[in-house]
Amino acid sequence: MANIRKPQDSKEQHRINDRIRAKEVRLVGDNVEQGVYTLAEAKRIADEQDLDLVEISPNADPPVCKVMDYQKFLYQQKKKQKEQKAKSVKVVVKEIRFGPQTDDHDYNFKLKHAKGFLEDGCKLKAYVFFRGRSILFKDQGEMLLLRFATDLEEFAKVDQMPILEGKRMIMMFSPKKAGSGKKKEAPKAKAQDEQEDNEE
Repeated sequence: MANIRKPQDSKEQHRINDRIRAKEVRLVGDNVEQGVYTLAEAKRIADEQDLDLVEISPNADPPVCKVMDYQKFLYQQKKKQKEQKAKSVKVVVKEIRFGPQTDDHDYNFKLKHAKGFLEDGCKLKAYVFFRGRSILFKDQGEMLLLRFATDLEEFAKVDQMPILEGKRMIMMFSPKKAGSGKKKEAPKAKAQDEQEDNEE
C-alpha cells in the first residue's frame, strides 16, 4: 500500500489524511462514488488515486471530505488571492498646483508632468491656490483649469469640473484607457499614405 501524503505546512487550514479524526466521513470529489464511508475506506480511495483526503466541512454530520490534490488546491487559492489583490491596487492621485497668474513657462512645465502622470495610470488633482486677496482672481483661476482640461483632452477625462473649496479651486481628472487617444490615428494615416504610394 502506498504511503498517504501528509501536509507540508503545519499551519494549513484543513485537516487532511492522517489528521482527520472522524470515524466516518461523507466522501465527495471527482472519480469517486459519493456516500458515507469509514475513514479507513475513504483514505484507501484517496490513496489509490494518489490524492489527498481533505476535510472540507468539519461541522457536518458526518464531516464532508473531498478527494483532491491538496498542494494544487493551495496553489490555486494563493494564485486567486494574488489576482484579487492585484485588482484592488489603490489608485494613485497626483497633484498639480497653480497660482491664478501662472506664466506660460510654468504652465507648460506642469502640463508635461501631468501628461506623464496620466500615462502612468494615475488620477490627477489640479488646483489653483489663492493667496490673500488673489481670491479676487477666481474667474482667472477657473479659466486656467479649463484651459488645462482642453490641453489634456487626449490623455484624460474630466471627473469633476472646477469647484472652489476654501482657498483652492479644484478639478479632477482620470486617465483615458489605452487606445482612446488621438495618437492612435497616426499609424493609420501612415499606412494609408503607403498604400497610395504603392498604387502610383
